[in-house]
Amino acid sequence: DVQLVESGGGSVQAGGSVRLSCEASGYMFSSWCMAWFRQAPGKEREGVASISSLSNTYYADSVKGRTTVSRDKNTLYLQMDSLRPEDSAKYFCAADQRDFCPTNTWHVQATFDYWGQGTQVTVS
Repeated sequence: DVQLVESGGGSVQAGGSVRLSCEASGYMFSSWCMAWFRQAPGKEREGVASISSLSNTYYADSVKGRTTVSRDKNTLYLQMDSLRPEDSAKYFCAADQRDFCPTNTWHVQATFDYWGQGTQVTVS
């Protein structure tokens, strides 16, 4: 079974940094498109960043320039700097079996078949 387990969330002061991790198991992690999404209370889940098997990346405009998505072995990472209160949300790791991340839909929930349980990030 595919399993995705996020960690690294917590409470952070505005301007600070956080590094989220997603440990994957049960499939060929290195060959799948991976992504981070987030969901704040009362809002839709939105794509934050994605990374293909060849490490091609996409970022949401709201985080571009202060966020880095990366992958290594069986772990996906999200490094976020210069955090803002509006970055507060539950962050989810997602996986899709394709080795590329679709240019037009990498940020769409329906693109991804597998999801983690999420980790909360609160910025104050």
